[in-house]
Amino acid sequence: MELSETVARDSASWAQPAIPAAAAIAYPWVLQAFHASVTAGAGPVAVGWLVLAFALPLGCLALTTLARAPLPGLGAITPATRRLALAALAAPPLFVLAGVVTGLVHSPVRDIWIWPVAWIAAGAAATRTAHDAPDAPASGGLRVAHGISAALILLFVAFHLSNHVTGLLGAEAHGRLMKVGRVAYRSPFVEPVLVGLLLFQVGSGLRLAWRWTSRPVEFVRAIQVGSGVYLAAFILTHLNSALVGARAVRGIETDWAWATGAPEGLLLDGWNIRLAPHYALGVFFVVAHLSCGLRQVLLAHGLRRAVANRIWALGLLGAAALSAAITAALCGARIGA
Repeated sequence: MELSETVARDSASWAQPAIPAAAAIAYPWVLQAFHASVTAGAGPVAVGWLVLAFALPLGCLALTTLARAPLPGLGAITPATRRLALAALAAPPLFVLAGVVTGLVHSPVRDIWIWPVAWIAAGAAATRTAHDAPDAPASGGLRVAHGISAALILLFVAFHLSNHVTGLLGAEAHGRLMKVGRVAYRSPFVEPVLVGLLLFQVGSGLRLAWRWTSRPVEFVRAIQVGSGVYLAAFILTHLNSALVGARAVRGIETDWAWATGAPEGLLLDGWNIRLAPHYALGVFFVVAHLSCGLRQVLLAHGLRRAVANRIWALGLLGAAALSAAITAALCGARIGA
């Protein structure tokens, strides 16, 4: 009896990390299938591949909130599996980062072949730490500092997202507003502080996520933690692409043309296609993360849970609408065109 239980437990410890690792490994190939369908004019098939491309990372979020009781064939989801699942949720920005880095170092091996090896290694590592003891709950001081930093960054984020919405009016409208904003956020005094705050958000957010994933979390907390991990990967990827890859190494202006992968665009280029879900989920999660944080603040100040939940739900709907508008603009949609 003990031997069979040990075999079942070992099988479960291997099967758990395999789920998010497999989802992450499949992600680039699904994107390639979507691109091939778009270029071939197979609209309905392309939509199916696109839905799957979003479902693969988003589905991994369930592993952070499920399994308060053991699941058939998997057992109780371990902290290591939850953390690997959050990394797989961030597959879109991580795949962009992999592509940019391999290009910068002139790697002889394509990123699409490095990608599965890295995830297999990550899955194997998760099996070795599957039964580690849980961490302590996240400290209040770190959460407060993370929130204060987020509040300082919020002005830049609000302007940046508003600037991208103007892309629906065309590249010139986007460029005019961006030029005004850059007077402030590209100044020699503001830009280093802004980059420092963004890096602090990444470090503090990952530390908080590590502690929160030591045990299963409720659905709203799962979205808050998951969106935070995604945004950490998104920020690192965007800083590397803009500050290092474009401005420092290639001397490219990070304008609308750069963001949209001109002249090919996001949908018709085999490399640029990875930017579409990267941007779409990035916009959604930044607003969703703020909505989750606002909900916690409202509850802490005594607002009824039902009201706080309605405000949170409206925030998620707004996040989806804003993401759709900006993604449409990035993909070439124009108002009045």
